[in-house]
Amino acid sequence: MSSTASGRNGTWRNWGGNVAARPAREVTPASVDELSAAVRRAAEDGLRVKAVGTGHSFTSIAATDGVLIRPQLLTGIRGIDRDAMTVTVEAGTPLKRLNLALAREGLSLTNMGDIMEQTVSGAISTGTHGTGRESASIAAQIKGLELVTADGSVLTCSEKENPDVFAAARIGLGALGIVTAITFAVEPVFLLSAREEPMPFEKVLAAFDELWAENEHFEFYWFPHTGNTNTKRNNRSAGPEKPVPQLQGWFEDEFLSNGVFQVAQWVGRAVPAAIPAIAQVSSKALSARTYTDIPYKVFTSPRRVRFMEMEYAVPREAVVETLRELKAMVDRSGVRVSFPVEVRTAPADDITLSTASGRDSAYIAVHMVKGTPYQRYFTAAERIFTAHEGRPHWGKVHTRDAEYLAQVYPRFEEFTRLRDRLDPDRLFQNDYLRRVLGA
Repeated sequence: MSSTASGRNGTWRNWGGNVAARPAREVTPASVDELSAAVRRAAEDGLRVKAVGTGHSFTSIAATDGVLIRPQLLTGIRGIDRDAMTVTVEAGTPLKRLNLALAREGLSLTNMGDIMEQTVSGAISTGTHGTGRESASIAAQIKGLELVTADGSVLTCSEKENPDVFAAARIGLGALGIVTAITFAVEPVFLLSAREEPMPFEKVLAAFDELWAENEHFEFYWFPHTGNTNTKRNNRSAGPEKPVPQLQGWFEDEFLSNGVFQVAQWVGRAVPAAIPAIAQVSSKALSARTYTDIPYKVFTSPRRVRFMEMEYAVPREAVVETLRELKAMVDRSGVRVSFPVEVRTAPADDITLSTASGRDSAYIAVHMVKGTPYQRYFTAAERIFTAHEGRPHWGKVHTRDAEYLAQVYPRFEEFTRLRDRLDPDRLFQNDYLRRVLGA
């Protein structure tokens, strides 16, 4: 996958291929000063401004017909503070590069999502997360932020400096300014032991609270049209390192998880009626395995099959009931779903518009392979999620607006007031922000 999602003749496209935009101009600043100048110039020209990373969002959160800022020259580590155990990194740095650089320094983030193609600023601005009992999203690991605001000035914030901005801008949706650098908490690199094993759907639901409580990082994938899941438990380990052997890793992660899966998707698209039978086979293709490695090699995996995704955070105590309703809907509706449903958790955090803001959360993600009609499945799933006061992932398909979001986010107004102060003329506005935050 190319590092930026883009297209021909000035049209920008996202990774999922469902969003396109034609900006008036693109700017690739090589410094924060150049970025500030680009923001000021856009305001003078009456153009709106959006920064875009790798286009991994399925919403039009980064789309603009104004000035598109590409941050790929704003990359690399600015500094490591071993006393404070923090690293400050430029906003355009891909997570993959950050993880590799930290590992070389004997350091690691505490938790991360399952893909690392995104830029750090794109990942935090949309609330990217992994799964964890105590450790939360990537944004919850931020200790400081630098952003260029609507008047072109550079604002730094932390718990001590501009704390109201810090509370909101860690997941700022691109609405408060353009993030230029992020300071993350890091820790000495550690080992994780992963245990992956199939488990019946009913058994996982019955034991969900135990599985959550007994593991630092628990997640599972349910294969629709089957009673089968694949579970994954990641826990810290004293070692020794025991990575997945290269050939076995290629076979399981590339051939089975991406190759055979891609073929299954092609067959499913050609013959939708075959999907339940294919699901039975693919849900049994992956056998149990355990391995021990450094965090990013355990948390992340390659995703070669392109898809569309909707994900909602529901209160953790509602997850079992929500999943039962989702399964009943799939069984009843006749929709053919060839992609597993992913279930993860996060503890409550203190970020204004975090999907886990103020409540322990469970995430349920539904996917459809790119190019298949997903609306019917997603609409039915969304109806179930919203009945449980679900909060949609900011970077994934959803139909919610400011009126709904104000009801499920107790601090919603705090965010919009801050936005009024930092961007009164809505320089960073676009259609998506108008919908989710109000005009």
